[in-house]
Amino acid sequence: MAEIEIVELKKTDLRNAVVIDGFPSVGLVSSIVANYLIALLKMEYVAVMDSDLFPTVSLIRDSEPLGPARVYARPRLKEGEQQIVVFSTEIQPSAQLLRPLGTAIIDFAITQRCRLVISAGGLIVERDEDEGPGEAGDMEAEVAVYGIGSTEAAQELLKETDAEPFLEGVISGTAGVLLNEGKRRQVDVITLLAEARPDVADARAAALILAAIDQMVLHMNLNVEPLCKEAERLEAQLKVLHKDAARQSKGQSPNGKVEGYY
Repeated sequence: MAEIEIVELKKTDLRNAVVIDGFPSVGLVSSIVANYLIALLKMEYVAVMDSDLFPTVSLIRDSEPLGPARVYARPRLKEGEQQIVVFSTEIQPSAQLLRPLGTAIIDFAITQRCRLVISAGGLIVERDEDEGPGEAGDMEAEVAVYGIGSTEAAQELLKETDAEPFLEGVISGTAGVLLNEGKRRQVDVITLLAEARPDVADARAAALILAAIDQMVLHMNLNVEPLCKEAERLEAQLKVLHKDAARQSKGQSPNGKVEGYY
């Protein structure tokens, strides 16, 4: 099993925090959710997740080198605010990394005494060819958010949202690992899924999941429509970053390669 290391960069009290899994999913839904929360809550880079099986890339933002998989947290919490921890990455983990990644996130949550893990993802729904998921104008009526919890407490928390119960199906990737590990180790894990288009970055699906997260833990009364516009701004950037990371994951020249914006 691949070893995953989480290295703390800044000492942060994460007791009772809510952990958000931002590893890539269908329609880049989890990536949009993660990046939106990092920007909205002005979160700080507090730890790096690393493995020998990660691609040898460095993400540069504001002239600062960032690891391929990062951990963010809210700084200087005001009274009554919920601490949020976000795992964010542009890499698409290989199949052999999925179980170690999910296990590492659960280990982190237990060690840091976090209270809840939320995994956001896109859901591909089988439809008739002439049905379609809806155009931009009727997306709100067509798209639903589904939720599943690993424990009875997690299932109860889901009732505070508009999410519909996920009754039957298969959840794969890190989300599936997190649910199984949460069930086995009695850690509260919630997976939120929204129907997403697999061939594009789906901001609408991400916005609906963000609204559900707000109902559960943030209580900031986020409005879905402005959320959609904000989330759409992340689409172009994320698509470029994920494409570059995927290309680098397949191999690079011995001398490395420089790509980016100046």
